[in-house]
This record gives sequence, structure tokens and C-alpha cells, in this order.
Amino acid sequence: MRRVRKTLAVLGVGAAAALACGCKSPPTQEEMAAYDYGPRPENYEQLVRDYLKPKLADPGDVIVEFKAGPKQLYQQDTALRPLQYGWGVCVWIDEKKKSGSYEGPYPMVFFIREGKIVAVNGGGDDNVIGWRYARAGCNELGVPFVTP
Repeated sequence: MRRVRKTLAVLGVGAAAALACGCKSPPTQEEMAAYDYGPRPENYEQLVRDYLKPKLADPGDVIVEFKAGPKQLYQQDTALRPLQYGWGVCVWIDEKKKSGSYEGPYPMVFFIREGKIVAVNGGGDDNVIGWRYARAGCNELGVPFVTP
């Protein structure tokens, strides 16, 4: 019975989150231009690889594909995620399973300002909402992620 309650609570939170995300209109150009994105990062690939290294089980057996960016990216403030802005980079990660085959890629979006990663959507330590934001961010950067 306890497990059923927990499952229903998670589903309720997920439904509320979907409703909360859908209520915002896209940001205007004025909203996006109001923030200082700083200089375009030239070393964005190294920043992302350095961020990923301690988070991956075996960094040597991971395929990291830089799909888009850096491009100015703005993520509106919602009930589930705070406002984020910076130079957005869409990356697809494909980790090797213990069996030796690859799992299939998943997207991540990195926000970079002043030479630092200030926020990340997606990845193994994020939740379902973060994974949705990663897909949306990659889409906004021009690389739609379609689950294979």
C-alpha cells in the first residue's frame, strides 16, 4: 500500500510539473537580450569533458558528441527549474554497458558563462524533468533529440 501511495505521489508531481511547464509563453527577444552572456567560450569542449570526467563510470569508454553550440541560450524560470542563461552547448553522451555494447545516446545541455559551466540539464545525476529540459535545449539549439 505504501508503494502505491508513493507511486501516485510521484505521478501527481509529474502531472503538476507538466502543467506548470506548459503555462509559460516563450521568452521574448527583449527578455533574452537583457542578460550578459559574456564572451563566447572557445574552450567549451574541454569544459564539458572536465565536467563529465568524474561523473562517468568509465570516461575512456564514452562517446561524447558535440552536436550544437555554443549559442546563446535562455531557459525561463519555472516552478521546477530556475532561470538559466549562457552559452548553450548540446552534447550527446553514449556510455558503454558492462556487457560491452553501447546503451544509446542521451542528451545534455550545458550553460556556460565567464568560462564556467553554471548549469546542466540531463545526465545520470538529473531527474526526468532535467532530461526533458535537455531535449528541449538541444531542440532550441537546432539539434532535435529523438529517442531511438
